[in-house]
Amino acid sequence: MSFDEIIDRRGTHCAKWDKMEPIYSVPVDTGIAMWVADMDFRPPQVVQTALQDMLGHGVYGYFGDDSKYLGAIQWWMENRHGWKVAPEWIFTTHGLVNGTAMCVDAFTKPGDGVVLFTPIYHAFARVISAAGRQVVECEMALEGGQYTLDFDAYDAQMTGNETMLIFCSPHNPGGRVWSKSELEHVAAFAKRHDLILVSDEIHHDLVMPGHKHTAMALIEGINDRLVMMTATTKTFNIAGCHSGNVIIPDPKLRAIFAQRVAAMGLSPNSFGLFMATAAYSPEGAAWVDDLVSYLDGNRQIFDAAIQSIPGLQSMSLQSTYLAWVDFSGTGMDRSEFTQRVEKSAEIAANHGPTFGKGGENFLRFNIATPRARVEEACDRLRDAFKDLQ
Repeated sequence: MSFDEIIDRRGTHCAKWDKMEPIYSVPVDTGIAMWVADMDFRPPQVVQTALQDMLGHGVYGYFGDDSKYLGAIQWWMENRHGWKVAPEWIFTTHGLVNGTAMCVDAFTKPGDGVVLFTPIYHAFARVISAAGRQVVECEMALEGGQYTLDFDAYDAQMTGNETMLIFCSPHNPGGRVWSKSELEHVAAFAKRHDLILVSDEIHHDLVMPGHKHTAMALIEGINDRLVMMTATTKTFNIAGCHSGNVIIPDPKLRAIFAQRVAAMGLSPNSFGLFMATAAYSPEGAAWVDDLVSYLDGNRQIFDAAIQSIPGLQSMSLQSTYLAWVDFSGTGMDRSEFTQRVEKSAEIAANHGPTFGKGGENFLRFNIATPRARVEEACDRLRDAFKDLQ
């Protein structure tokens, strides 16, 4: 496919475009939606064909015999990530926000502390708080334009009430691909404080050239307290199917999670299973390789534009399609630089404070859109901050 094709998503029940005006006051007819983390691209043809085959059959009953689905997940994890997964480790949830909520429900109790290295994906804090648990924000250090983890500081913060750590790898919103050494330190921290480690790796397929993601499950000595979360949804732009995988190697943890799944009567929808089975294939892999190359081109264009504006700094994007832009160098308060982006440039971007401590001077921009639109956004941002140049 051509990632350059402009697909009009307005008026299609699309959260990213149709909610832009009511939430950000960015007009839908002239604005650019760069907030919700889905892409403005169609998924690979192999996924479209799977759905067309379902439509052609015309009967949408309960899904049975998930061996091909589970086999596709196993094939993908081993071939793309060097991680061998047993089929009995795999649970399918209603997306990974639901998967996160299920983990909080299964492995913690009301009042427990759940640790987040902030800034981090905003939905985590939301589900933790909604479940009556305490959000424990451990702010990351910003060194040389990248986030680093300060475990001495985090050790000092722990009170003994914490029971879980939710970790984002690769990192959202900063785009960091954590090194194996950093992951080993995360694992050691979880063991030191007896925390269940939930590793959200939903962006693990979208890694820029020159970087390599390591699955947390490959870190020695952590699997007895590890929950892995992966999905096809970000990789293939099929988030609307609300399908994610919670993968638990340890049998004791797996039994606890299985009990909660059974108690809540959860089961996946057949559309998501057919789409995931098709996506995790050689055809899907080739499409992802092309996608990452295209996203890398968008990244270079967007970063160059941001860096050309005095006072703005785009964090070097190692993974994901979410650019994390620091406006602190402008000397403006948050309301001023946000207004310039939303009112002058007519761009909707995620507000940094929603990602927790450390996000106050940032906005997050989704660059997974046709290149012409990225270039237009760059022109608008340069114009909105032209007095600084």
